[in-house]
Amino acid sequence: MAKGANPREAVPAAPSAKSLVLGAKAFAPLRRIVKPKFYGIEHVPEGGALLVGNHNLYAVDMIFLTAELVDRGIVVRLLADHAAFRIPIIRELLTACGVVPGSRANVRELMRRGDLIMVFPGGAREAGKRRGEQYQLIWKNRLGFAEMAIEGRYPIVPFASIGIEDALDIVVDTDNPLMAPARKLFKKLLNFEPLPIVRGIGLTPIPRPERLYFWFGEPIPTLQYGGVADEGNAREVRTRTIASIEGGLNFLLDEREKDPERSLLKRLSPWGS
Repeated sequence: MAKGANPREAVPAAPSAKSLVLGAKAFAPLRRIVKPKFYGIEHVPEGGALLVGNHNLYAVDMIFLTAELVDRGIVVRLLADHAAFRIPIIRELLTACGVVPGSRANVRELMRRGDLIMVFPGGAREAGKRRGEQYQLIWKNRLGFAEMAIEGRYPIVPFASIGIEDALDIVVDTDNPLMAPARKLFKKLLNFEPLPIVRGIGLTPIPRPERLYFWFGEPIPTLQYGGVADEGNAREVRTRTIASIEGGLNFLLDEREKDPERSLLKRLSPWGS
């Protein structure tokens, strides 16, 4: 940013839901196959809240979640790692979809505007799961999302999603010695870890057509902290958020086992719901 520039100019205005409809429609055939199921989506407001959830492997599920929100006229400002904005074409695509580099300054500006914001405290590490980490929260000691919610007096709407990590198998994860050259290259060029090598349909990285499930919990208020984002308050909010999301994950895993349309054949059947 140039010296003396208005910091608000660094955050583009949110695209309209109408402008995103075309992109959502492009995924309509996939959505008919996957037939994602949503629970508690009525808890998602049009603005003024922080959506906080678990990051799935490769974050493929976000296509289906954002398309559903667009159908409902809701535009969410997703926070992404700065590394993604260093890649031409990807940068332009993310910006067109309203995605913003994750920084405190950007979050403050989005909150000033009253936007709906989505954040994954696990970041790229959680999207790049290792073997044995399926549907786990890998947040390390991060408190930033809780501090920003308290400071901005934003309620947190916790959410959980499952499905993608059953649609992809990790063949070689990032800790494998075979990935050492890739780790070194990605670190040098992007300051970013490479994602694991996965297998979906056959030997390809195309996800198997598993059904996706999304859950949204009741908002967690932050007004009672009076904008005081000290460590004690932030840890309390973090603990409540984690408990809610983990409860949501367990709920979805149970619901999936009872779902008569979990299989692709049942979902595509003309006698299905």
